[in-house]
Amino acid sequence: MKPKWVLQELAHFFFPNCCVVCKNKLLPTERGVCLQCLYKLPKTDNFKEPDNYGEILLAGRFPFERFASFCVFTQDGLLQSLIHEFKYNHKPYIAELLGVIYGKDLLGSEFLRTIDVIVPVPLHPKKKLNRGYNQAEAFANGLSKATSVKVSVDELIRVIDNPTQTKLTQTQRWENVEGIFDVRNNRVFENKHVLLVDDVITTGSTLEACAYALLKCENVKISIATVGEKF
Repeated sequence: MKPKWVLQELAHFFFPNCCVVCKNKLLPTERGVCLQCLYKLPKTDNFKEPDNYGEILLAGRFPFERFASFCVFTQDGLLQSLIHEFKYNHKPYIAELLGVIYGKDLLGSEFLRTIDVIVPVPLHPKKKLNRGYNQAEAFANGLSKATSVKVSVDELIRVIDNPTQTKLTQTQRWENVEGIFDVRNNRVFENKHVLLVDDVITTGSTLEACAYALLKCENVKISIATVGEKF
């Protein structure tokens, strides 16, 4: 029996590492979420479905290639618990884990085939400093680990620290994000197919604002992937 394994088991016994969802003890190979809970995730698999509901929602608002979301977000559902943990309880590794899982699902798909770079929706530097991380960036890093598509985190930037979108109407959400994003160097995304990623899409206003900033780049193409969809 290896000493390292013994120490891990003793640590689990005296300081049990539990699943953030079901609270059962995690196996040494599990982190944050147990395999049983991950198996229960309400996946959409809509990356296989052109003209899925999300694409219909965004149609006509800005030019894009495809939209896909990993899971369905429901009130008090499994995904809501996970998003709360990685967004507000300092557990970005959960977002990265979900990104790895989704990236493996996307491997070999037509959805991923022409993607050149993954770009997370940015936080304002002040908010990122306070939180310590960007949950969309953590998800993007997980996607990158699984797919080997590089992540860009310094070119699409948030130039205005806008208030939270919570409890705003669709019109208010758009007014809240209009003009808050910019691209440092438009040449970086020229002739590139960008996969823009975020945690949850509700009305799509934040993604739309990001897209308008990216569309200043010559011949850029945009696809979108989110952890969850809440329509």
